[in-house]
Amino acid sequence: MILTGFKRERRMAESSLTARKTSRWSINSLPPLMSSSISSLFEEIQCSICLDVFTDPVTTPCGHNFCKICLNKCWDNSQTCSCPYCKETFKQRPDLKINTTLRELIDHYKKKSPEKKPEVLCDFCEERKLKALKLCLVCQSSYCETHLEPHLRVAGLKKHKLMDPVSNLEDYICQKHERPLDLFCRDDQTCVCSVCSVKDHKNHTTVPIEEESQEKKTELMKTQKDVQLMIQNRIKKIQDIKHSAEVRKGFYTELLEMMEEQQKAAEKQEQVLIEELEQEITELKMRNTELEQLSHTEDHLHLLQIHSFLRSPRNTRNWPEISMKTHESLETLRRALTELKDTIDEKLTLTELKWMQQYAVDVTLDPDTAHPELLLSDDGKQVRHGDIRQKLPDTPERFDTGHCVLGKEGFSSGRFYFEVQVKGKTKWTLGVARESINRKGEITLRPSNGYWTVWLRNGDEYKAFASPLVSLSLKVKPQRVGVFVDYEEGLVSFYDVESCSHIYSFTAQSFTENLYPYFNPCLNDGGENSSPLIITPVIYNK
Repeated sequence: MILTGFKRERRMAESSLTARKTSRWSINSLPPLMSSSISSLFEEIQCSICLDVFTDPVTTPCGHNFCKICLNKCWDNSQTCSCPYCKETFKQRPDLKINTTLRELIDHYKKKSPEKKPEVLCDFCEERKLKALKLCLVCQSSYCETHLEPHLRVAGLKKHKLMDPVSNLEDYICQKHERPLDLFCRDDQTCVCSVCSVKDHKNHTTVPIEEESQEKKTELMKTQKDVQLMIQNRIKKIQDIKHSAEVRKGFYTELLEMMEEQQKAAEKQEQVLIEELEQEITELKMRNTELEQLSHTEDHLHLLQIHSFLRSPRNTRNWPEISMKTHESLETLRRALTELKDTIDEKLTLTELKWMQQYAVDVTLDPDTAHPELLLSDDGKQVRHGDIRQKLPDTPERFDTGHCVLGKEGFSSGRFYFEVQVKGKTKWTLGVARESINRKGEITLRPSNGYWTVWLRNGDEYKAFASPLVSLSLKVKPQRVGVFVDYEEGLVSFYDVESCSHIYSFTAQSFTENLYPYFNPCLNDGGENSSPLIITPVIYNK
């Protein structure tokens, strides 16, 4: 009976408030000038007794305002009833009424104020209302710690659904049946109450909102990871753009004034790209924070209402395409500077090589993959061909025909670089291979088969195993070869480390598996090709 009466009073109060909000002098219909001055007006709406913003403001006959509870307590402790502000004494204790206009102003202020979120107060505190600890969706009431106690003790009440208190209770209650929105209809993608599920949604699939909320949390966590990856990719793009700028500046200094305008235009474009990337990073970080908060929320209904929006990041620019255009722009510039090509290319490649060397990794040969005729050093850094086939287990990992061996560690993201000494050899093959390559029988070195390699044959015949094969014309014979891989960009590049010259690059590749360093020292040839392939430490000079 008490609960029913409280609900009736609550609905009457809400109806009264709705009527006032639709009146001509509603706070939402204040003239612009009056609305703009509200912020200064609110400096004067503090109770002079508690020195806080009014709670249930009442007005004395003399025209001064106080919190209802504060004024009643003041008069309860005094033999006379006088205004605490102007000291005017009243013959009879005034019958205090809530100043509804002032309360609306205060409510509006609390909703608009970014500094402090309005507190939800207990519906059952009679004197000074305490902050609500929980909201019961069944009773449709908020409770402080004291008044919540029966819900934690009484068997019937313990079955009620409790949640953190909210001021917009109506959003959590079915307006048609006045029941909690505790189910989710997957057919209509909306929250419903238990009555809706057996009437309007009778043949639909409905689940508890907690269950659906957990699934959406899982989706949001995946989206969060995607957002974090997008952040990392954009940071990487910024680094690439800045690197491109450094490379370009290195040889722009050698050009005449005719190139100055082109230089400025390129720098302006780069700055615009960097600013756009930084803006996207900022927005993605904000979305990441929202996703992190929602992945732990207990407000299941709120999560379900906004998950579709949060799991789909806004359309962003195609940064890989822009990155390729930037790269193509550099290539166009190189071709245009034919008369300065030798000098510029040398400096350009040196800068690129130094940049790539910062991604050096420690590569060690994997004996479990080595062909039985290969001999590996104890430290796993050297490999050469032996004349005798060793008795080794023919495991799936081991090459049985190709005289090959892989590195121990594979790479599935980012960039990596390593250097191999090929001095004294007349034959060799180097590169990278994907994990699922065929290691038995005849091997065809092609990107389509999972191999990205270059080779030397007959002492001076260099080829890249692209489709079709590419014959390479090198000015000097490489003594140490650097191999660089950018997994996300689909790039595998080979460099002559000592002459700082570019050998060949596989571009626009698509990697989906682990990539492993690949080595083939080739046959001994009676001692003519007996020198080993040696994985050498990378000396990185900034």
